Amino acid sequence: MAPYGGYLPAYSEEAEGAWRTGPEIVQLVADHYSVNPRLLLALLELKSGWVTNPNPPDTVYPMGSRDAWRTGLYKQLAWTADQLNAGYYGWRERGLATAQLSDARVLLPDGLNAGTAGLEYFLALGTGWDAWQQLVGPDGFPAVYARFFGDPFAYAFEPLVPPGLLQPPLVVPWTSGTWYYTGGPHGGWGDGGAWAALDFVSPLSGQGCLPAPEWVTASAAGLVVRSGDGQVVIDLDGDGFEGTGWTLHYSHLAADGRIAVGTPVNAGDPLGHPSCEGGYSEATHVHFARRYNGEWISAGGPLPFDLSGWIAASLGQSYDGTLARGDQSRTACECKEDVTNGISP
Repeated sequence: MAPYGGYLPAYSEEAEGAWRTGPEIVQLVADHYSVNPRLLLALLELKSGWVTNPNPPDTVYPMGSRDAWRTGLYKQLAWTADQLNAGYYGWRERGLATAQLSDARVLLPDGLNAGTAGLEYFLALGTGWDAWQQLVGPDGFPAVYARFFGDPFAYAFEPLVPPGLLQPPLVVPWTSGTWYYTGGPHGGWGDGGAWAALDFVSPLSGQGCLPAPEWVTASAAGLVVRSGDGQVVIDLDGDGFEGTGWTLHYSHLAADGRIAVGTPVNAGDPLGHPSCEGGYSEATHVHFARRYNGEWISAGGPLPFDLSGWIAASLGQSYDGTLARGDQSRTACECKEDVTNGISP
């Protein structure tokens, strides 16, 4: 976005343990939350003018969240992406029908796709009716997006998740022994998205955040398309683009021993060691999730996680869930008890 002469390219701050430029922060948030970076850039321009204005009026809260702990571009964009996901998956999966304006509620119209619902939900936050109408109207967000990227509907791909989609065969992300199921279906990244992830702890993981000696392994064959900041992403269709087909997302893998980008893998190949690196974690574990065509797939939803025959189900609260295989059932808990939450390949 440098040709536009705005503040964004000149900006930098520390985010996720590294010093990053403004464009790098946009891409980091887009990768983590699975939100299109074009959408984030257009919203950043709409809210604060950072893309075209070299001296924007607000360099502390550019996306409009005035909470004192959300200063700087990274936290502002992370909040934005999480709220976009809350609208997207709330409309798609949880029956969300309204957005909360500062002075009323607005009914999200029938016939929206999930992306438009997410956008309208986000633009309603902290906004009154008249201002919201301007933001979603033709001279608001649509005009800003078109100025930079053209017609967004020219690239629409519907449906992202086709009816009858099947999960490819996946094995548990370790090769031997009993690991422990500590987190049932919860956010793939952040709190607003689909409950796409499950958490597992290895037998030798201790208290705290020291990396565990055991290896997290690939659950299927594919290509490593992202490795860094505690994350490893495997592209199962092998085209090198994580926005199409199935991808597997592993979080909290230690830098020491973590597999390199561009490495082809087979099921069972080592990827890295469980740790606390990347994102928020208070204890060593692996956080494991799936996406299809860039959309987080709920771990306990209509297409549940199936890992070596262990089928995930949600108990209705984030992190609460079960895994069942045949007549065996395990319930997620922060414990290491073979008969309660122990999972074997």
